[in-house]
Amino acid sequence: MAKNFHNERKDYSGHTLNDKNLPLQPILLLENWLQEAFDAKVPEPTAMNLSTATIDGKPSSRIVLLKEISSNGLSFFTNYQSKKGLQLKENPYAAVTFFWPQLERQVRMEGKVEKLSDKDSDEYFASRPFESQLAASLSLQSQPVENREILERKFKELSQRFSRKKIPRPEFWGGYNFKPTSLEFWQGRPNRMHDRILYERTYNDWKISRLYP
Repeated sequence: MAKNFHNERKDYSGHTLNDKNLPLQPILLLENWLQEAFDAKVPEPTAMNLSTATIDGKPSSRIVLLKEISSNGLSFFTNYQSKKGLQLKENPYAAVTFFWPQLERQVRMEGKVEKLSDKDSDEYFASRPFESQLAASLSLQSQPVENREILERKFKELSQRFSRKKIPRPEFWGGYNFKPTSLEFWQGRPNRMHDRILYERTYNDWKISRLYP
């Protein structure tokens, strides 16, 4: 029997997005919103939905964690041979979405993804906990595995092997930089009259527009 959610509604009234207070650089607004998400103790504030597509346009999405933000873009790390890694290899364009429901906010971005340098990937890998390094080293991410016991056995074997050694970063694992060309900041408002501010990259600047909700 079908179930609908026609009457599930929420009226947003927590914050506003004022045109007069907008920074010229969207990364500054994104950094501010991220900090406010941390301050509000939003669970996993750096969790972002990364959408990639095959060369013929078949999309897929998953949650990854933002690890660094700067004027150059947003950095995250993963297995190069994973589904997302293989899709980014053949089609380097992607979309990213943040959603912080406690603040009634969403940020949507579109842009291009490039690999970080080996140096950057090595430095971040070395900063990870030992167990996270082990998991990255043994995982054939997105490939089938017969059962959980195989994973546990490989983890134990690798842990013993490197118990007194430095774990080298696997060649198949590293970082990416997502450089947005458009960012839309969405702030929930009463009566579905939401604030939507769009930043679009021009030749050497940003164009700012307000969108209908």
